[in-house]
Amino acid sequence: MDQWGTLAETFFNWESMRAAIPDLLTTGVPNTLILAVTSAIIGTVVGLLLAVAGISGTRWLRWPARLYTDVFRGLPAAVTILLIGVGLAPQGLLIWGPDPYPLGILALSLIAAAYFGEIFRSGIQSVEAGQLEAARALGFSYASAMRLIIVPLGVRRVLPAWVNQLIALIKDSSLIYFLGLMADQRDLFRIGQDSAANTGNESALVLAGLFYLLLTVPLTHLVNVIDRRLRLGRRVVEPTTEPPAAEPVPVPEGAARA
Repeated sequence: MDQWGTLAETFFNWESMRAAIPDLLTTGVPNTLILAVTSAIIGTVVGLLLAVAGISGTRWLRWPARLYTDVFRGLPAAVTILLIGVGLAPQGLLIWGPDPYPLGILALSLIAAAYFGEIFRSGIQSVEAGQLEAARALGFSYASAMRLIIVPLGVRRVLPAWVNQLIALIKDSSLIYFLGLMADQRDLFRIGQDSAANTGNESALVLAGLFYLLLTVPLTHLVNVIDRRLRLGRRVVEPTTEPPAAEPVPVPEGAARA
């Protein structure tokens, strides 16, 4: 068999891919989405708090937020997952048993919060100072102006960057396999890896990568749509109204006979 035939047999064997499809669909995709979506929700909430603390005038809020962001953005994701998943494993066993998902979600959420916090901070700081001044002139307190006006405007501006980071989070969820997963807890990557180890063929791992593409490519196009909508604004179509038809003028009876 020539080199190209060996490559095709090793990475694109249809029989190996077909055998892995049921586990990828019924187990891998749901678990990957659980990890990514749950971590994204928690990371978004914590990230917003970090963003507000990071621009606070109080250094006791600003410095811890900056330190948190620097640490969790600087550490490799695999190191953070191992530190949380292995370091807190004894406490996890006492609380929820041997399930590695809570600690895995915690680690991914801490990582996501650091990136989301920086994204939101840049968006909030991009809002013109006049917006805050106008809100204060209308009688809003500083906290109310930030909560109701400045923060929503800033978040709206960085939605494309937020979606990009969500895509990265979906891919980082594959690192949870470091913590050890039971058969029904495996994500896409772990299922592909197990199949490759059992069969000696890498085709299932390539198929798992294709599933990641199916999850992330639509989000990539969503980023483009959001970015285009935010840059161009929503197109307003004014309704076309026809002028009302003129009512007939009544003619007096005498004039009609004449």
